[in-house]
Amino acid sequence: MTKITLVGHCGVDGPRLQAQIAEIVDAAEVTTANDPDQLKAVLDGGVDLLLFNRELGFGFKDIEGVEVMQKVHASHPTVKLMLISDYPEAQAAAEAIGAVPGFGKADLGTPKVKKMLRNAVG
Repeated sequence: MTKITLVGHCGVDGPRLQAQIAEIVDAAEVTTANDPDQLKAVLDGGVDLLLFNRELGFGFKDIEGVEVMQKVHASHPTVKLMLISDYPEAQAAAEAIGAVPGFGKADLGTPKVKKMLRNAVG
């Protein structure tokens, strides 16, 4: 089973993303992590792909997703990271620290997103 975790996504976007990802990636277990303790538990338990929001609110206290991605990549270099953001400069920053190419929320439901997610966990 593929384990995918959404990191720092709000109550509106989180369930929508969760449903679409589960539909795209067969047999995926899609969970959420909305604070550092939840993220640590996911990392300790094993995860295949972390999908970060550009700005992490909630328990992350409004930190940039790329900043947390960089820390995760340093401590867990084999975990695949992806940024969900419509901003090209944010995507470039994420890829520069080792993330796989991501997508924006406006792209949800498109063949592009299906291909990116399947490639990331394939």
